[in-house]
Amino acid sequence: MIRISNIRYPVDKPETELEDFVTTEYGLRNVTSFALAKKSIDARKKSDVHYVYSVLISCAEEARLIRIHKNISAHTKEEYVFPAGRKTDEPIVIAGFGPAGMMCALTLVQNGYKVIVLERGKRVEERVRDIDDFLTNRRLDVNSNVQFGEGGAGTFSDGKLTTGIKDKRVKKVLDEFHRHGAPEEIMYLSKPHIGTDNLRGMVKNIREDIISLGGEIRFSARLTDIEIENGRVNGVIVNGRERIKTNKLVLAAGHSARDTLEMLRGYGIKMEAKTFSVGVRIEHKQSDINRAQYGEAAKYLPPADYKLNAVSRDGRGVYTFCMCPGGEVIASASEDRCLVTNGMSRYKRDGENANSALLVNIYPSDLDPDDVMAGVELQREIENRAFCAGGKDYTAVCETIGHLYGGDNSTDITPTYRPAVKFGKISDVLPEYVVTAIRDALPELDKKLTGFADNNAVMTAPETRSSSPVRIVRDKDTLESVTVKGLYPCGEGAGYAGGITSAAVDGIRAAEAAVSNIGNNRG
Repeated sequence: MIRISNIRYPVDKPETELEDFVTTEYGLRNVTSFALAKKSIDARKKSDVHYVYSVLISCAEEARLIRIHKNISAHTKEEYVFPAGRKTDEPIVIAGFGPAGMMCALTLVQNGYKVIVLERGKRVEERVRDIDDFLTNRRLDVNSNVQFGEGGAGTFSDGKLTTGIKDKRVKKVLDEFHRHGAPEEIMYLSKPHIGTDNLRGMVKNIREDIISLGGEIRFSARLTDIEIENGRVNGVIVNGRERIKTNKLVLAAGHSARDTLEMLRGYGIKMEAKTFSVGVRIEHKQSDINRAQYGEAAKYLPPADYKLNAVSRDGRGVYTFCMCPGGEVIASASEDRCLVTNGMSRYKRDGENANSALLVNIYPSDLDPDDVMAGVELQREIENRAFCAGGKDYTAVCETIGHLYGGDNSTDITPTYRPAVKFGKISDVLPEYVVTAIRDALPELDKKLTGFADNNAVMTAPETRSSSPVRIVRDKDTLESVTVKGLYPCGEGAGYAGGITSAAVDGIRAAEAAVSNIGNNRG
């Protein structure tokens, strides 16, 4: 096959005509196959917004075409191959069934390994009911919520698969997600997303596939202790009572599993503080974002997104993260008396508002250097302040940008957070240096996206769970904890990923590492 890249295509032409367009443009003959390889939008010039495609084609004269066109190259299909390893009777235990745990488990059972997955939350069907009860009746289940349960926090998000990592395992992740129910377009869109509605079905299908291949998945099963003998994993304790004998534990707990981090600290397992971020969820009218990004071409294009960054006057990084076109701000608490927000979109992204995290970097130097959990405690303190500021019933505090700069809190944007919001000041929730950094950065961000700092825009506080404040230190080659052999920290909660795709890739890497080291941790 050959790959034709950098194909400019008008936004007002249907995609069904693309093959004829390419065939004519390049004078192709006897085309026997045609497939999309990449699709993106070039909106750098509002007067010339267009699609950019890459396609894969089989046709006559491939070799000649490669020689005469700079945009044409040979295409070779690279398949992921799992490394061979020795099997044992003891199961590999995986704690956590988010993207990292799912892909770790799926990869292992596909290759014949015995796996037991422990997930403190519930199946996605039950989880949906528990979250709806919280959003409607304010009854929080601390083990079944937006953070905990089948699929992890990503199940109730936009399902963005964009990643900056270059890794052969990314295609494996996309292939498996598509095979289990994600839209085909994730295979070629430059900014793929699944949507929370599709994610719920996809994670259920992955679960059923793992079970059909012999894997065991236990829900409402919290890892409460690790048996360590002579510096090695010897077993795990579930729900404080059941023992599972294993010498391999893949720790794929999410970044909200704070009790797990406390347990590790109690065993002296080496962890280190890392940079993380806190801030708000900011909402605009999606139609305003569309116009700002695409101009007149917006009527032909899907809802627009953005990714922005700036630096405050004191040198602190401020940036947008996890932008959800046509989405909603969702209550994401996982602890009593703590209020947290996140963003979520359905596949069609057809809601009235756009929302994004607007975050400020918190550096280890900002915190107590003698307490590796100081960042977690700062998160918890902010979340508790938010709970109290809203009235202690999970009502969130909102503030307009106009009010932040001394105006009023009036707006024509309806905040999407449930169960309820009240207008006030984000400074009642966030540290003053965070609010100052946001105030400093907004004018700079507005220069990059016109209208971003509009007085009508609504900020809902706080967003605190974008990443883990802690990294569980692991060996760069074996991926084992540097303190305990047979313990494989992976994914976002361990501090080694920043999104669904990178977490899933890290789960596959942990599977490979656990297999390659089977038998080595007994000597």
